Amino acid sequence: MPSKKRRRTEDRATIHPKNKYAGNPPDFALLASLYPSFKPFVFYNRDGRPRIDWTDFSATRELTRLLLLHDHNLHWWIPDGQLCPTVPNRSNYIHWIQDLLSSDIIPRPNNKGDVVRGFDIGTGANCIYPLLGASLLGWSFVASDVTDVALEWAERNVKNNPNISELIEIRKVECSPSTLTPDGLNNGESSYSVDGEGFPSSTLVVPASEDKSYNGPDILVNVVRDGETFEFCMCNPPFFESIEEAGLNPKTSCGGTYEEMVCPGGEKAFITRIIEDSAVLQQSFRWYTSMVGRKVNLKFLISKLRELGVTIVKTTEFVQGKTCRWGLAWSFVPPSKKIITPHVTEKNVLSFMLEGIQRQVSAIQLLQSTEYFFQAGGASCKLNASSFTVDITASTEHCNALLNNEVKHLDEVSSCSNVEKAPSNLSFRVSVFQQMPGTLLVKGSLQHRDSPLSGLFSSLIQQLEASLRHKFCREKTGSEVETGLSIYVLTTEA
Repeated sequence: MPSKKRRRTEDRATIHPKNKYAGNPPDFALLASLYPSFKPFVFYNRDGRPRIDWTDFSATRELTRLLLLHDHNLHWWIPDGQLCPTVPNRSNYIHWIQDLLSSDIIPRPNNKGDVVRGFDIGTGANCIYPLLGASLLGWSFVASDVTDVALEWAERNVKNNPNISELIEIRKVECSPSTLTPDGLNNGESSYSVDGEGFPSSTLVVPASEDKSYNGPDILVNVVRDGETFEFCMCNPPFFESIEEAGLNPKTSCGGTYEEMVCPGGEKAFITRIIEDSAVLQQSFRWYTSMVGRKVNLKFLISKLRELGVTIVKTTEFVQGKTCRWGLAWSFVPPSKKIITPHVTEKNVLSFMLEGIQRQVSAIQLLQSTEYFFQAGGASCKLNASSFTVDITASTEHCNALLNNEVKHLDEVSSCSNVEKAPSNLSFRVSVFQQMPGTLLVKGSLQHRDSPLSGLFSSLIQQLEASLRHKFCREKTGSEVETGLSIYVLTTEA
């Protein structure tokens, strides 16, 4: 039992190792002793550990200000109601992009030299990503936004740091008259915010778009200028479909205006528009990236990317305390021959739990369905009923068939026994374990991490999970499709 607990802890995503706060979290007591302005916000719990009230916007804003000043030598401020970022979490995103750029998955043009130019979509008054990227890594940025308040304060935060101010351009996104926003927002002025308790400060109900499609200001197309090229774009999208939904978490208060928090269709619609824009701009960006607030949206977004024929997709998990966000990255640049690199590691063991299974369903039935699922895509399978395992070997063709739900006839499947002889194929084992009545654990173990197809392993396990849930689980809720950490590379035929 202890070994299982250790294994779960090891599999848990952690703060990025390059993050300044990895193994060295902010010391509230030290900050309070050095900066009197922070002292009123610090209290001590029963075990003597310093704490702050995370539902107090003034406390979270002062903490952010001091972390940027103390650890990054950045002068920063935002007015009441604007979105207040958490520095460790935002640093994770910056370092993940650094990993993408330093890997050789996507080749870098020879004429670029050492210049790294990024584009921050919706920088907000806080302008946090350009400030961190410029100060930590010397990157240059174009930072876009739509509201006058955000643009004014982003400019102030840049000008208050003259050592990096020349690296950051603040760019206004023009709002067309047809843009779907609350009344009075077409002029770029923000009228709504989330108050200090994390609830909406206005009871105005903004009708959601019936088709859940994005109908807001331009994001990349018409904002990126002709001939401009960037190494990457990044985005902290509006996660919610309504201002009421944005205020459902009273445990924290980081502020946030309507434009920062909400758009019809929520983050799915917003990121879908980024994907659509990327299909137009193609290789104007080496990497397109966005943060994602709900893991359940990743599958939809990845399928959208596959439809557009991107060359590569990557995901990761950002962890700060009890908060998890996910990162999504894709590119239209043809990948290098070496898809998996030492800079981007794979998980070789992935698992998921199936709950709510009818009691008469046995582990062997689940195992047989697993075998059939992979055979239907043309893969070679060997079931071992005594050990409750299925060994699978799949070629590129079989992996693509499985990911695109292309079912082969069984007579085609029976003729593919020679698959096992090819060293470049994907080989893995799926095991089924009985946990308790009505609950089964399914674990996938990658046999050869250095296989050129190992980046598809996570995607195949996710497809298997969806298939088994649909067949065996009585209820299929959003939380049930949440699986463990997914850091994988998905390649498609160029």
